[in-house]
Amino acid sequence: MVEVPQHLKGRDFTRMATWSPDDLKTVLDLADELKGLQHRREDHRLLPGRTLGMIFQKPSTRTRVSFEVGIAQLGGHGLYLRADDLQLGRGETIRDTATVLSRYLDAIMIRTFSQDDVEQLAEHATIPVINGLTDTAHPCQALGDLMTIRERLGRLSGVRIAYLGDGNNVCASLMLGASKFGMRFTAATPSGYEPEENVVKSARRSAVQSGGTVELTHDPRAAARGADVLYTDVWTSMGQDAERERRLKDLAGFGIDQELLGQAGSDAIVLHCLPAHYGEEITQEVVYGPQSAVWDEAENRLHAQKALLALVVR
Repeated sequence: MVEVPQHLKGRDFTRMATWSPDDLKTVLDLADELKGLQHRREDHRLLPGRTLGMIFQKPSTRTRVSFEVGIAQLGGHGLYLRADDLQLGRGETIRDTATVLSRYLDAIMIRTFSQDDVEQLAEHATIPVINGLTDTAHPCQALGDLMTIRERLGRLSGVRIAYLGDGNNVCASLMLGASKFGMRFTAATPSGYEPEENVVKSARRSAVQSGGTVELTHDPRAAARGADVLYTDVWTSMGQDAERERRLKDLAGFGIDQELLGQAGSDAIVLHCLPAHYGEEITQEVVYGPQSAVWDEAENRLHAQKALLALVVR
């Protein structure tokens, strides 16, 4: 059975910014090990009898399946909690919910709208709280992304990554993660779609310490030129449906197609957190093409989250 370090037990994982490069590397190293064990069908029930509560105020295919399968493979049980299963929408405070759930569960994963709600839940819970996505952060996705990049390219330090499109929650968490490992990160967005200024400032501080860089541009081809990784996400996220037509117009030219991919390095890989809207932010030809690492990336969400659970759940 794999040895799991104990120093992260009880830690929350609400934002990339609060975890050190060493601690994030511990997650990635364990994720690699757990992936190998799973592929060889070797026992790694590191959390027997533990229960993970999964709160979903935003639905998801990959987040639900990867966490539910992940805790089961670790020997535990996942409890799916829809928004209307809880009292949060009917007047119960987050503090009361956190206090009660801490008496029943061993950890909480929450996928919701407000980052502040996640931080409040973590503040008042006595068990680890994991951010499964908010409007401003998607740290579990960033773990899977970093795992995939290191797996495919053999390193993180010095890797040139170009994120194209909307500087959203996925962009923010990936930028912060990249900055902690000495990566050269460029976000190419239309004017008005840049990542939040406070996130950029935080990432640049981390990049100074790690030897990386964080740049912003409005030129997708300049960002892609010579990149090792091209990354994109949907242009219209959940809750933005009314803005769809405007977003499609504003973001035109920032999609990844074969022509743009040709600007990147010959060994570059393409990532997308899914679901993909073909013909908008990416083409089907690229996603199913030889430079795509999208399906490895989707699988690696499972292994990275299993590692995270194994490290933080007591």
